[in-house]
Amino acid sequence: MVTGLIASKKDYQLAERSAKRFSFNGEFIDEVSLSPEIFGRRVNVPLMHQVVTAYLASLRSGTQSTKTRAEVRGGGAKPFKQKGTGRARQGTTRAPQFTKGGVALGPKPRSYDQKTPKKMVRGALLSALSDRAKLNRIAIVDSFSFDFPSTKTAVELLANIKVRGNILLVLDSLDSEAEKSFRNLPKVEPVSVSQLTAYSVLNSDWVIFSDSSLELIQTGNSSNVVSQTTESDGEQ
Repeated sequence: MVTGLIASKKDYQLAERSAKRFSFNGEFIDEVSLSPEIFGRRVNVPLMHQVVTAYLASLRSGTQSTKTRAEVRGGGAKPFKQKGTGRARQGTTRAPQFTKGGVALGPKPRSYDQKTPKKMVRGALLSALSDRAKLNRIAIVDSFSFDFPSTKTAVELLANIKVRGNILLVLDSLDSEAEKSFRNLPKVEPVSVSQLTAYSVLNSDWVIFSDSSLELIQTGNSSNVVSQTTESDGEQ
C-alpha cells in the first residue's frame, strides 16, 4: 500500500479502463476493455503541457520581419546641417526615431522549433489518451461502413451514439470514405492513427475509434509513437 502523497514508479499500477462499442447504426453492442498500457496510465500534466507547447511552436511559420535603418529605402542625405539649427544632430531620416524610419530591435525571421525527445512525445500522447479514458470520453464504432461519402449519415451516427463538442475521429488508412464523410463537419477532426498527437487528443471532448484503428494502436502495428510504448513512458 502506498503511503504519503506521491507514489513511486514501482508502486504505481496501471488502471483498467473500458469504452462503449457501437454499431455503424449507433446501436450499443458491448463494453470493450482498453489496454492499460495505453489508456490506463497516470496523467502527467506538466509533460503534456511541455509537449503541446513545443508542438504549437513548431506550427509557427516564423516569417515575420521588420526593416532596420540600413534596410529602409532612402535616407542617404543628411537632413540638415550639423550645427546652428538648435536641434539635435541627425545623420539620416531613416533612424528609428523618425517617421518611416527603420525599426529598432524588431522581429526577424526565425525558427520556433523546440527539440522534444521522442520518449516525451510518446509519454504525452499516452497521458492524453489515458485522461480521455479516465473521463469516459472514448467511444468505439465497429466499422465505418460507408458505401460512398455521406455527411448526412455521419451526422446521424454521431447523434445516435450521443457525442457532442469537439470530436476526434481516429481512422485507419482504409477508411477514406469515412474521412470524406466527416471532414465537412466543423467540430469533427478525422485523423489517421499515424497522425495522432497529444494536442489533437487534448483539443477534443470525445475520441472515437473504429475497431481496426483501435487494434492498430493496441497491438503496436502502426507507425505512430503509441506503438513504441515502454514501461516508463509518461510515468516521470
